[in-house]
Amino acid sequence: MAMQSAEVTYGSDPSGLVWGFLFGRSAQALTIDAAAALAWLQQPRDGKQFIWLHFNLSNTASEKWMKANVSLPEEFYETLHQGSRSTRIELAENTLIAVVNDVLRNFSFEASDISTLWVNVAQNVVISARRTPLQSIERLRQAVKHGAPIRSTVELVTHLLRDQADVLVNIVRDVAARVDEIEDKLLAGRLRTKREDLGSLRRVLVRLQRLLAPEPAALFRLLQRPPIWVAELDRQELRESTEEFSVVLSDMSSLQERIKLLQEEIAARVNEENGRSLFVLTIVTVLALPINIIAGLLGMNVGGIPLAQDPFGFWTIVAIVATFTVVAGWFVVRIQKNS
Repeated sequence: MAMQSAEVTYGSDPSGLVWGFLFGRSAQALTIDAAAALAWLQQPRDGKQFIWLHFNLSNTASEKWMKANVSLPEEFYETLHQGSRSTRIELAENTLIAVVNDVLRNFSFEASDISTLWVNVAQNVVISARRTPLQSIERLRQAVKHGAPIRSTVELVTHLLRDQADVLVNIVRDVAARVDEIEDKLLAGRLRTKREDLGSLRRVLVRLQRLLAPEPAALFRLLQRPPIWVAELDRQELRESTEEFSVVLSDMSSLQERIKLLQEEIAARVNEENGRSLFVLTIVTVLALPINIIAGLLGMNVGGIPLAQDPFGFWTIVAIVATFTVVAGWFVVRIQKNS
């Protein structure tokens, strides 16, 4: 029975809640379940307290619970069904809606290992939802669990963006290490990596850069006219977190150029090897041309074949063929030296 319940809820409780935290009541965030969260939502709000509820959208009960117990703007529910779009933070009904693209916890450099996290941020409530386990949100949970100081809901989102930037930095480091290894093997002449493998790696970087980079226009509008409950310090930290992203994205662009140059170098070496093979084949064809011509002439079944009755005819023909072959080889070598 327990196994069936775990399969139905997809790692969350019956309401779809994966985890919940209450901030502001003590120095460290308190872990709460769906029942405690519902009781907190129904009581008068303390301005210093806020909660963070994280839901699994694979559990169909998640969206029902949110609609029944939390006042969220319709734009938030619309974004849940839009699929993967670029990362952005927008203002809707005095709350913030963040669409954060992230990589899966078992990221394996595949384009399909990217999924979306949706976050609604109000003054006292943060609601986040995803369909698959993601790295950045897990890093944020671990930080909160180990006592990271979070003073506001906006700082929680800022921490999430910085965790996402850290995840992206680690990915760039892993790709850079792979590229360094490929370059070393290329210089040593022991490269076995195909251009298609590098192309796949480059496509993943392009997709990461396109999806994970925050939309500057939406962020600019938010920073210019934020909700009245957003403190100036939170605005400044949000701006700084996006600047960290720009540095990481710049490194990613440089890495894409390195991969492109490696692809071009591998293509040049393949063309060089093909040209060398074609040259060897041409030499063999030229050297075999005299013997083929002479053998074709002497093999005709007609009368008057020269040296047919000569006892030394075979060796005479061999000498003629060898002479023509040496002359043809000398001619090919001379052309090669002149070129």
